[in-house]
Amino acid sequence: MGTKLRIFPVILFFVLSMGLASTSSAQENNPGLASSSSSDVVKQKVKESLELAPKKIADIDKALGATDLPNEEKLMLEKEKKGLESALSKLKNPKSSTPGYLGLLGAPLSGSTIYLWGFLWAIWVGWIFSTVGAFGGIMAGVGHITIFGLGDYAKSFGKGMPINKLLTDSTRVSNQWLVGLAALISATNYYKMGRLVLPLGVCLGIGSVAASYSIPVLTAGQISFKAYMGYFGLCVLLLGIFLTYKITPRGQRSKQAAKQAANEFEKAKGKATQQGVEVIEGSYTGMIIALLVTLLGALWGNLIRGMQWYALIVVAFGVILGFVIARGKVRFTFYGVEFAFKGWIPIVGGLCIAALASFLGVGGGFLFVPFLTAVAGLPMFLVAGTSGLAVLVGMIVSIFTYMVAKQIPVQWSFIGAELVGIFIGAMIGPRTQKYLSDKALSILFIVLAFLVGVRYTLKGFFPDIYAATGLP
Repeated sequence: MGTKLRIFPVILFFVLSMGLASTSSAQENNPGLASSSSSDVVKQKVKESLELAPKKIADIDKALGATDLPNEEKLMLEKEKKGLESALSKLKNPKSSTPGYLGLLGAPLSGSTIYLWGFLWAIWVGWIFSTVGAFGGIMAGVGHITIFGLGDYAKSFGKGMPINKLLTDSTRVSNQWLVGLAALISATNYYKMGRLVLPLGVCLGIGSVAASYSIPVLTAGQISFKAYMGYFGLCVLLLGIFLTYKITPRGQRSKQAAKQAANEFEKAKGKATQQGVEVIEGSYTGMIIALLVTLLGALWGNLIRGMQWYALIVVAFGVILGFVIARGKVRFTFYGVEFAFKGWIPIVGGLCIAALASFLGVGGGFLFVPFLTAVAGLPMFLVAGTSGLAVLVGMIVSIFTYMVAKQIPVQWSFIGAELVGIFIGAMIGPRTQKYLSDKALSILFIVLAFLVGVRYTLKGFFPDIYAATGLP
């Protein structure tokens, strides 16, 4: 462990050097927002935005010429025109000649110290995800969108502009890289420590991948519940209240097995790894095969758009195979306490959670934790790793879709520094979690759940207040 930790400064120095090299390149004979260090994809989106903005301004001028235009609509159009003119000016004549994010002139992430701040923030992201099994995507988003300024920068180009869409997608997949690595490291560590229920995580993964792929295909992106995001926020707040009740003495009565296992684990401080998760009934080899079939179907469909419906058949087959194999009961022990579940229940749970997340356009990973505690009845010490496994398979599909199928670029120098931080945080999390009580972990999750609930409630019902808060 000590040898591994000693190589981190070397890796970080290398990544910071990459960042310094990328920010030092000057723009030479390359007019517009894109610099010579920008990728061809970025340059193309800048070019498309330069062509589209004047057309949109001309359309607005035409609309403003109408004599019967209501005053309220006129004010809205004038505001939109002003924003487009500002965006066009930025596209043609950037205020700064220093390349920033994706090589765009004047973009955020142009300073050399930003790589160090990204590295430090990523340690927190890796630690919180690997400790409670959720909120990694939200925390990564807070960093990229708010702290590092990518959200406001993308919005400054206006809705519907190609460069805005590219920046938004690039930020999203950057978040997913951080969560994906955190999920991989934490799930691996928890498995080695005997604190991951593999068959349960696999079943959740089957449902999660299937819904994440099938919902966009079946609805063709035409159905969205974003208008109901406020109600979703209220549901998350109610979920926080429910979980608060579950940690009270009265609420703990229905979780005697989880409480007993947590107490035994806390007494041993997690050192007796031989008393970790041990499956005593039920085979999960077939479940892993079902997950691989579902995963490969989703990857195939996202890579070759013309094969989406054929891939959907493969995904459906994987889910059906999972239901057939997981129809029996799976029993396992953790620190001498026995738990049991029927495999089809987490498959359905994964389907529902991922479907809701797809409709709302949210990550949804934080919904796995209450499912695992309230429905599966697990102690928090088993939740983080099991949730991490379910999140990991979803991230594989999503990252593949953005990076391979959609060719979305990311700034590897900055992401590289963050991934080093994620690795450190995700290595620390499983080792420090055992020093927190089950109740403390639940309280930590509840606090974060309330923050998420407030975010979506404001975003849905009070968008002006939400915008004023600067929340991502």
